[in-house]
Amino acid sequence: LPDEVSYEYEYVPPRLVRREHHRRKKACRCGQHVVVAPAPVRVSDGVQYGPGLHANVVVSKCLDSMPLNRQARSLSRAGVKINRSSLCDIFHRSAELLDPLHKRALEIIKNAKYVRADETPQPVLDKDKTHRGYMWNFNTDELVAYVFSSGRSGETPASVLGESNGFLQADAYSGYNRVTTPKGRTRVGCWAHVRRKFFDAKDHAPDECNQALGAILALYEVEYEAANQNLLGSDKHLAMRKVVSQRIVDELHTWLVLNKDLFAPQSRVGKAIRYPLNHWDTLIQFLEDPNLPLDNNMSERLLRVIALGRKNFLFVGNNGAGHNLAVLQSLVSSCQINDVDPQAYLTDVLIRIQTHPQSQIDELLPHKWQPP
Repeated sequence: LPDEVSYEYEYVPPRLVRREHHRRKKACRCGQHVVVAPAPVRVSDGVQYGPGLHANVVVSKCLDSMPLNRQARSLSRAGVKINRSSLCDIFHRSAELLDPLHKRALEIIKNAKYVRADETPQPVLDKDKTHRGYMWNFNTDELVAYVFSSGRSGETPASVLGESNGFLQADAYSGYNRVTTPKGRTRVGCWAHVRRKFFDAKDHAPDECNQALGAILALYEVEYEAANQNLLGSDKHLAMRKVVSQRIVDELHTWLVLNKDLFAPQSRVGKAIRYPLNHWDTLIQFLEDPNLPLDNNMSERLLRVIALGRKNFLFVGNNGAGHNLAVLQSLVSSCQINDVDPQAYLTDVLIRIQTHPQSQIDELLPHKWQPP
């Protein structure tokens, strides 16, 4: 009779190992010449922590939002006491080494036809309190790039995207106006923002808000049907939008105009109605290109890790630390959207980037990286 087989999952505590490197020396018979075996490749000269440990510190903070003091306690339980200041050095050393990849990712995103963007506050430590900085997110389907700035002005989108052409999908914040110009990018609105405003106002006028929410749901049902038929981005998908989605937005626009004056401009329902009317041209851009999504939800999802880190480690120490966080968060998040293990990726790239040809740096970006 066959054996009875059962399974259970058990937790195996993590552990750190200390590698001991012996370098052989050879001397000629005359004793004047000595040759030493090559030194092992390290993340940086004189550093006693390996690339895997560097990667673990980065992933724990950028993916798991674990503050460095908690990481120090976790490593202590694994058998090695590393104080917080050493972990801080590891984190920032990793960012400095990988900064060229961040710059290259920004160049690629600048030249992309379609870019999403969003931003969220990122507190920065000051003398007696914190001041408000911002973490911006610019992303495509393959790459994510965070950019830290000390303010929320339009200088950041302008510095990242410049006078590039294509589409930029973002919320209605005026900071993106500098790059959405006749000579720059075409602005694409976000129907999720429209839906959110009607949802928040639903208690004040349920019948009216439910009618608007039903119309927005109908727009998404067109997209779901295209996805079920594997038509996303195709000419048939565009035809569905031209016929079905066009009718929905036309009827919704008529309804918005008729109801605009029935509610006070500063009431929740009044604001919900006026928001899509004020940004109508950007909201209907998706009718012209089947590759444009209805919303900017991906950017908002990519900012959740920043918000979680804001709750856990509260602030960054200074503007330079904010930039380093942006560099490493960009690579870790890019790994996520490409189904790449960030621990394996960083362990490899922290060594390879030191000798990799600059002309072939794209090979080290997460969406093109291949394990050795």
